[in-house]
Amino acid sequence: MQAMEILEALVGFPSVVGTPNAGIVAWIRDYLQSHGIDVTILPGPEGDRSNLFATIGPRDVPGYILSGHMDVVPAAESGWTSDPFRLRAEAGRLYGRGATDMKGFLAACLAAAPGLAQTPLRRPIHFAFSYDEEAGCRGVPHMIARLPELCKTPLGAVIGEPSGMRAIRAHKGKAAARLTVNGRSGHSSRPDQGLNAIHAIAGVLAQTVTEADRLARGPFEHVFEPPYSSLQIGTLRGGQAVNIIPDSCEAEFEARAISGVDPVGLLAPVRAAAEALTEHGFKVEWQELSAYPALSLAADAPLATLFADLTGCAPLAAVSYGTEAGLFQRAGIDAIICGPGDIGRAHKPDEFICADELFACQAVIEALGARCSA
Repeated sequence: MQAMEILEALVGFPSVVGTPNAGIVAWIRDYLQSHGIDVTILPGPEGDRSNLFATIGPRDVPGYILSGHMDVVPAAESGWTSDPFRLRAEAGRLYGRGATDMKGFLAACLAAAPGLAQTPLRRPIHFAFSYDEEAGCRGVPHMIARLPELCKTPLGAVIGEPSGMRAIRAHKGKAAARLTVNGRSGHSSRPDQGLNAIHAIAGVLAQTVTEADRLARGPFEHVFEPPYSSLQIGTLRGGQAVNIIPDSCEAEFEARAISGVDPVGLLAPVRAAAEALTEHGFKVEWQELSAYPALSLAADAPLATLFADLTGCAPLAAVSYGTEAGLFQRAGIDAIICGPGDIGRAHKPDEFICADELFACQAVIEALGARCSA
């Protein structure tokens, strides 16, 4: 099958983050196995979604991982001019949810797979396709934990997020958490008889803003925009009516960290301020939603040199978005970002990838295969 045909099949699966993904996993498994490729399905703890790991070539020597996610963000926003889960081709563009983020990369990998399977590879190429990346890389840690039994420690992992096929060496780490504060309801005319959860959480929000202002003063890592770690309040929900004391309020927080800074640690002062509310009779729940470390690959690392060679361009120093690359690096595997499409097209109506971007990605994967057979 050609990359466009494969992408059409993949987009047809509404594999929205946080939902079961058996359909797309089975399709990829059957396709790869039809070409004699070894596939392992790795069910996640959720019970209704799985990672997929495949190996082309020998398992007992170090090779390269091509990592991508099978999930997509929802497509409920207005503005789509066609069914988001049915690929539409027009003037060289291929429209559909996930076309660029990042089923296009998966399609290029799968299109290259039959040729790779016929190549006498001296070093293997592995496909590591994960679930729930869009929820903060929730699936891939379970797969990384299983790597020692699946393959020799790889020489590198290539994360195929849309980068215009320009390799990227660094991104920030991220952590997100949800805070729920429960107080006591009552009539607004008797605030002395209730516990106002919105009033209580206001102090936590103020602490967050103070921390965000402090982070903006450094330390700095100037390859990033902005060049400092950041902290924000992303959502806030609470209250029922203006004359009811609100007994519950919920907020979500996000931290993004430069290299060498623990993103979970950036949320620690916010969590401390929240937990202090228990001293005033409030019930507090702090739930970590996601966390992954920053990526920082040296400019002279062998993986960076290899992808400069394969793409014909020196890798970019850094990007603002995050990926599972930092998780691979934390596991002792060098990682780099390189994939087809443009991140600016992702997470919006009429998401698209260009057909020639698919073919360019497939060509780089095939060139990697040629290096692995030399």
